[in-house]
Amino acid sequence: MDDTTLATAFPAATEVQWRALVDGVLKGADFEKRLVRPTPDGIAVRPLYPPAEAVPQPGRAAPGRWRVSQRVDHPEPAEANALALTDLEGGADALTLVLAGAPAARGFGLPDPHALEAALAGVMLPLIGLRLDAGAAGPEAATALLALAKARGDDLSTLDIDLGLDPVAVQAATGAAPSWPDLADLLRQVEAQGFAGRAFLADARPFHEAGASEALELAAVLSGALATLRALEAGGHDLERARTALAFLLVAESDEFLTVAKVRALRRLWARVEESCGLTPAPIRLHAETAWRSTTRRDPWVNMLRATTAAFSAGLGGADAITVLPFTAALGLPDAFARRCARNTQHVLLDEANLWRVADPAAGAGGFEALTDALCAQAWTLFQTIERDGGIAGSLRSGALAERLAGLRKTRDADLATRRQPITGTSEFPDLHEAPVAVLSPAPAAPAVPEGALPSRRLAEPYEALRDASDAIVERTGRRPRVFLANLGALSAFNTRATFARNAFEAGGIEAVTNEGFADHAAMAEAFRESGTPLACLCSSDAVYADQAVPAAEALRAAGATTIYLAGRPGDLEAALRAAGVAHDLYAGCDLVTLLGQAQAAATP
Repeated sequence: MDDTTLATAFPAATEVQWRALVDGVLKGADFEKRLVRPTPDGIAVRPLYPPAEAVPQPGRAAPGRWRVSQRVDHPEPAEANALALTDLEGGADALTLVLAGAPAARGFGLPDPHALEAALAGVMLPLIGLRLDAGAAGPEAATALLALAKARGDDLSTLDIDLGLDPVAVQAATGAAPSWPDLADLLRQVEAQGFAGRAFLADARPFHEAGASEALELAAVLSGALATLRALEAGGHDLERARTALAFLLVAESDEFLTVAKVRALRRLWARVEESCGLTPAPIRLHAETAWRSTTRRDPWVNMLRATTAAFSAGLGGADAITVLPFTAALGLPDAFARRCARNTQHVLLDEANLWRVADPAAGAGGFEALTDALCAQAWTLFQTIERDGGIAGSLRSGALAERLAGLRKTRDADLATRRQPITGTSEFPDLHEAPVAVLSPAPAAPAVPEGALPSRRLAEPYEALRDASDAIVERTGRRPRVFLANLGALSAFNTRATFARNAFEAGGIEAVTNEGFADHAAMAEAFRESGTPLACLCSSDAVYADQAVPAAEALRAAGATTIYLAGRPGDLEAALRAAGVAHDLYAGCDLVTLLGQAQAAATP
């Protein structure tokens, strides 16, 4: 029998059959609330999609592998060179040169454009891709890099170089447009040296780090790229040359579906801009970098998982070059081990998983096609709104874009505080006893945000601030803030809520003193006194609470508990529990950041 036709022997499952099975599992719960997830843009991510028709999707200029790019950001040029050579010997085929003062330098970076020569010693430029990340020093860095390549005898017209000039990103990071020459004159200057590549960049990172959703990130990038296109045309360059002088950079997040859809959507959206300009769409150069805002300082090993998913998604979406931030990036200057993990993440995806061999794996997949279409529609509407604001520069000057970003941050902050958007290793499954991770130099304190600039924030910062405060208490007193878990009844009754409570409290650096449960309230009160903390949390099932919660709370208060929590919702017992001294409810959806801050203050000697 031909086993390739075996599927025809079985009737095809229908969505109606699937829905009937799902409804049986939900047992009356609302399908839309339980299984449909809205994105920050209001796009519904559904659990099941029908197959879609595969439509032509703009892709890479040539089919094949994406470039593996590594950051070069060590402040000592000789050390930066050694790390870069190790990366190239280890399989990277592109470098991103980061200069001090650039927003993405995070307090590090090569000291000035003159350091490029030492940092690139022994690096054969014709064999690799290169991108400058110099911020406001972009023109000087570009001049220095091209002069270096020319002095070596390299043909500038054939080098794979992105000069990375982006006045919009500088304005977003500093609050003021850079005092650069006219963009058209800048292009003429580099062309006069023989450079024929991509001088300018439309960089999404400032908007993503300030809280942008996927659609708003796309809209801001489109508006920035269009502003460059207009400036070059107004300065005398034809549109055909202007568009080839432009590259794009998107942020890759750990949400696989949205990242794949976002990368695909940008190519479609820019093709629409080109058509509107009377151009025949051509492939763009699209860089991707894993998300800074998703990196964490606590349990940084989890950053590897987030970065792997992000790189996977950017590659499937069609990025031309991907930069994976090392897993210790939020802690400081990454060492050789962290850099090796970053590049090997991509080698596994390219050489073991062979993800590059299919040009557009998402083609025809209902979920990916639906999300790509939805992002295109939402982003185009937001793009038109930004253009009505006076373009990206005008929207930044007026504060209109900052206001939209602030609204998105407020919503996301609420989701983070209530753990509707959990952060593994930080707000979920924290480890108070994690071992320190090595970096070459600790990260300096973040500078103040200049007036009119967009903020750069990581999602984990509120929880990290609580953990830092806890560490300071340990250093001062020799002990962390503690909470006593008053586990009532048998293990089967209290284990689920005790585990939930322990994770919740330890997310804020509050050590949970646990036990095997109590049937006797006197024994529980004695154990509480021995714990040496004024905080207690009742943990058990609703059935046990009905009989024991009130007398247990009274026993704890008599034993000296100043603050008593209840793991769960009080229901009909609320009035009695409040009278017995239970002050706070700990449940999925409570404002954990505020609650943990109050708990720390109450537990600190």
